[in-house]
Amino acid sequence: MEEQISILYYNSGVPSIKNRIKLQQNLFSFLLEGEKTVHYAGTHVKITPAQFLLLSAGNCLMSEKIAAPGGCYRSILFFFDNKVLADFFTRHPMTFQTKTTRSREVPFLLFEKNPFLISFTQSLGHMLAPGKPISPAMRNVKLEELLLYLGEHYPGHLQQLRNISEEADEDLLIRQTITGNMDNQITVEELAFLCNTSLSTFKRRFARIYGTSPNKWLVERKMQKAAGLLKQGEYKASDIYYDLGYENLSSFIQSFKQVHGVTPKKYQQK
Repeated sequence: MEEQISILYYNSGVPSIKNRIKLQQNLFSFLLEGEKTVHYAGTHVKITPAQFLLLSAGNCLMSEKIAAPGGCYRSILFFFDNKVLADFFTRHPMTFQTKTTRSREVPFLLFEKNPFLISFTQSLGHMLAPGKPISPAMRNVKLEELLLYLGEHYPGHLQQLRNISEEADEDLLIRQTITGNMDNQITVEELAFLCNTSLSTFKRRFARIYGTSPNKWLVERKMQKAAGLLKQGEYKASDIYYDLGYENLSSFIQSFKQVHGVTPKKYQQK
């Protein structure tokens, strides 16, 4: 089971390493030696040991690590999940109220190290030096310390992370709702209701996640499933249309032809 908060020391003597990463948790990356570049959706950010990076959960990134000339690449990685972040904001609701607009943010934030943050990073290094894991209680304390400091000195940055994490939770709710109701006789309006959002907001978020409209996506997935059933040879269109959420056979045949270019009967005869 994945820890809600974990702190790791990373060390590599390889001159350059490129990795494709899908982050399951938020990550503070404290660079100690070398360079790090993160690429995401046509943009990128580079950090040196004078900076550190916050990467949000739920994103696919390309990360490149470059060792220092004649040295190595070293960093401290501080992982924490969105539940921990949500709990932090619940306990400190007034401290981080800002007027930043809610928009789709890039999934990384860059911070310049100062004496406090340098000392904070060094404290993590001292705790990791013996080679033993840091206790859960201490991990909680250190994350709380860091978030409180950033909230006071970088409130806009922390609000962006909050927006990103909430948006990730909203995306997960939409995915779960769609998956759980794909075979049901349910309207897009009802799906929006189950996601506790307006119809227009649901359609906008859905299009951002899936790249198409809810109606088109649902029809295509149902027709993919229908094609699989028909290929087995054990079923006819009249056997499966109702279970796929269609009230009559003619509307099912029409949808099938729109997606596959032929009727279900001709599709089986291929």
